[in-house]
Amino acid sequence: MKPGTYRYLALDRVHFGQPAAAAIAEEVRLRGARRVFAVTSRTLNRTTDAVTTALAAVEGVLVGVFDECQEHAPRESVLALARRLRESGADLVVTIGGGTAIDTVKVALICVAENVDTVEGMDRCHATVDARGQRVTPVLADPPLRQIAVPTTLSAAEFSDLAGCTDRRVGQKHLYTAPLIGPAAVILDAQMTLHTPERLWLSTGIRAIDHAVESVCSIDAQPLTDATCLRALSLLSRGLRRYHAAPRDAALRLDSQTGAWLAATGVNRINFGASHGIGHVIGAAHAVPHGITSCVLLPSVLRYNREAIGERARWLADALGDAQADPADLLESLIHDLGLPTRLREVGVLPEHFAALARKAMDNPWVRSNPRRIDDPGQVEDILRLAW
Repeated sequence: MKPGTYRYLALDRVHFGQPAAAAIAEEVRLRGARRVFAVTSRTLNRTTDAVTTALAAVEGVLVGVFDECQEHAPRESVLALARRLRESGADLVVTIGGGTAIDTVKVALICVAENVDTVEGMDRCHATVDARGQRVTPVLADPPLRQIAVPTTLSAAEFSDLAGCTDRRVGQKHLYTAPLIGPAAVILDAQMTLHTPERLWLSTGIRAIDHAVESVCSIDAQPLTDATCLRALSLLSRGLRRYHAAPRDAALRLDSQTGAWLAATGVNRINFGASHGIGHVIGAAHAVPHGITSCVLLPSVLRYNREAIGERARWLADALGDAQADPADLLESLIHDLGLPTRLREVGVLPEHFAALARKAMDNPWVRSNPRRIDDPGQVEDILRLAW
């Protein structure tokens, strides 16, 4: 184990196993919030009563609702939210939804803190990669308000102060981070996830597994994340496999939420690898959801990294239920059994796209921190061919 430092998130509380409405009301009371702004998805807000039910107890201090979040959090939707937050004078954001909504809020808080109101102005706020392949993160002002989150998927965006945001001008997704943009409190209520489409629930579960696997395999893996992420793999693989037999089982869903929580302990605290990095590039360039990019990339990246991760491959296999098997095979079998895609060809990514994707991938910090070092676009193309 290499020397290192574990960085804790500015997260005050995680509520689990209680109704979201009660937990939201408690957080508003504890924080003395007087102007609450809600952010959610259009579908959840306009086709279900989940949002209004969750916010019923704080309706008297609600000053606005934004439900225009867009997948991959394009800069334009982030800026639209930032403007609404400024205009409303909000002192607390309640985010109800998946990674798209939560990440949109994170980057909007940066825009509010940095007085950014244009697409071009956001250029100075995201992480970049220097000539050595090292991540360079700008120092940003603290936002004037925090968010609390009620997640409805397993993407675990709620457990980090890292967000992805897409620049449509170049078809590239960039990473944004600042110490206080992540949720100050998280509310895990399985009932709030019942409206989540099956494919989204299961694919974000694989995204959570991706968090766990790339944390265990990280170039700067740590004892805490080894323990939490291996436990996460056990909870998630079991919970996802049982989903089809009992899709509305609240206890089973809470197990999966707990697994996603544990799997997120490595997010923005240790370096991920090429599954996350290449996934960001494919997501932005081909509009493939992040859960699905994990489905089609993670097994192949794990095979590519096999010699670099050593005995950790056995740790992963054991957590997935068969210590004697190849963990990449176990993952691919799980993804297939869930009815999700396992190859790039199934999501419209073709060999003629590989060269352009590989060039863009070299600007992603997590491609450059892959356990098996990647210094050339040709190595990314090797992974893409494995995954095709």
